[in-house]
This record gives sequence, C-alpha cells and structure tokens, in this order.
Amino acid sequence: MSFGEKTIKKTNIFDGKVIKLDLHEVLLENGKTAEREIISHPGGVAVIPINEKDEIYFVKQYRKPYDTEVLEIPAGKLERGEEPELCGVRELREETGLTASKVTFITEAYPTPGYTNERLFLYMAEGLTEGESDVDEDEFLNVHKYSLNEAIDMIKSGEIRDAKTIIAILYVKLLKS
Repeated sequence: MSFGEKTIKKTNIFDGKVIKLDLHEVLLENGKTAEREIISHPGGVAVIPINEKDEIYFVKQYRKPYDTEVLEIPAGKLERGEEPELCGVRELREETGLTASKVTFITEAYPTPGYTNERLFLYMAEGLTEGESDVDEDEFLNVHKYSLNEAIDMIKSGEIRDAKTIIAILYVKLLKS
C-alpha cells in the first residue's frame, strides 16, 4: 500500500538566497488535514577525494548552526541548471586545490526528508593532483588528510558527525572491502 498527501494550500513564509520556506496545508489519506513546513533547497554535491594510499582529504570549517568546527568532505550548493558532477569537480578544486582524473557517482541521498526537498549527490574522486585552492571569500577552512581506516575510527568515536561525510566514507569502505 502506498500513501500520499495532496497540497490544498501553499503559503510562502520566507524566500532567501539559498532556501525557501513554505507552509503547505495537505489532505491526508484519512480525509483530515495537516500542515507541513517545507524548505526548498537547490541541492548539493559532496566529493570524497581518495588517493592511491586510501587517504581521504577533508576540510574542517566552522559551521554556525552547530557553533563548532566540522570535519567533512568537500561539498557545495548546486547552482541553477548546474550538473552535479561539474559542481563536485568545482567544489573539490575550490576547497582543496585538488583535481581528479576519475570522478565516480556514488549515490543520491535525502539528508532530512521530514522538512526539506534537498538532494545530495555524492561522488568519489580518484587520480588526484594537488594544486592551489580558491575558496569563496566567506569560507575559512583547513584541509586535512586521514586514512580510510582512521576515518572509520573517527566515525565510531564521534569526531566525524557530518551525515554526507559518514555516508561517503562508509560507501567507500564497502567498495574497498
């Protein structure tokens, strides 16, 4: 049996540079109505860069919502009409200075399906060449490198908490097993 909800009314609450918040009044399967606050987001791309020694390049940057620095793989927001793989290649170079001879699609993930339509496209980058980074003027980050096994241990210890990063690391671990 499948379920669905029909939007009866949609009211825009906020329309920002990155996100849009709408309040949906929906008709439920049982005939009752409910409200859904939905954030529209253009989507994002994350890239797990891994070298021939199974070392992963990470970026560590301050994330205001958590008021702390977060260790994560390079990632960024999709621009309107931009292909996810090209966005990933761009973000990889901008944040780490790395270019890759091989970029492979891993998976698409829904980071928070309860209230946003954001889609994350995850890629693995191999055949890496180091170069100069070119971060945005409002980005301040440091690049770190850890082995795949160290990254697994960092997930277990709670040092790595970013969902897209955890998904990518575990996916790569499965591929390499």
